[in-house]
Amino acid sequence: MDIYRVKPGTRIKLDDWDPNDKQAFPLSKKEGKKKLLQLNETLEVLQEKLYAEGKHKLLIVLQGRDAGGKDGTIRHVFEGVNPQGVQVASFKVPSKLELAHDYLWRVHQRVPASGNIVIFNRSHYEDVLVVRVHNLVPEAVWSKRYEHINAFEKMLADEGTTILKFYLHIDRDEQKKRLQARLDDPAKNWKFNPADLSERARWDEYTAAYEDMLSKTSTDWAPWYIVPANRKWYRNLVVATAIIGALENLNIQLPKVDFDPNSIVIE
Repeated sequence: MDIYRVKPGTRIKLDDWDPNDKQAFPLSKKEGKKKLLQLNETLEVLQEKLYAEGKHKLLIVLQGRDAGGKDGTIRHVFEGVNPQGVQVASFKVPSKLELAHDYLWRVHQRVPASGNIVIFNRSHYEDVLVVRVHNLVPEAVWSKRYEHINAFEKMLADEGTTILKFYLHIDRDEQKKRLQARLDDPAKNWKFNPADLSERARWDEYTAAYEDMLSKTSTDWAPWYIVPANRKWYRNLVVATAIIGALENLNIQLPKVDFDPNSIVIE
């Protein structure tokens, strides 16, 4: 998945990244879905070992535009995985209590414990995205946050957390199609938020904010992956493959027991 990894120190222009790309998996949609089922099984085994060993931690960050597929990615990539060791943290508008603290306070409370996977559905990066686009704080404030975030993630990594960050990359036409689908299908009406249209009108402003985010906060210890996400099945394959690769690199081992299972007879 290195072809989608943002190299630290490089300047990103999203127009250079094709949201329809499928070079890593030149498959049909049917073949892609079949392969994902195989990856689901592999991920299920690795997650169980991670939980059993209880030494490593995995933080997955999902960011993207409205209708980019964050919920769908979680649902399909982690299908069949034991929820006991996997949690999803969603970061909405901060509460009064959260606003009374620094912007990373609420985030730090949700990072994974040993043996666990935590998925951030949106994240601390909203504080250099929405906050920036809507001028919620001055530029002099949010512009310092890239450095804060890099230091925060470095601390997590130094303390044993593996961090993977995925930007789900869709184009304007694909977003229009997905938003329209939410209007056309009564079963999906609840997913449509009229406010999404005002956010869509700020497409170029968000593009600039995402480009700065990706350029300034992809590090060796917490890399960004720009995931081609116009094809949902392909998006899922890329994310699942990157997660599996990271877990396999941890060389996770099931804990050894202090008894001989063959010597035990259950009456």
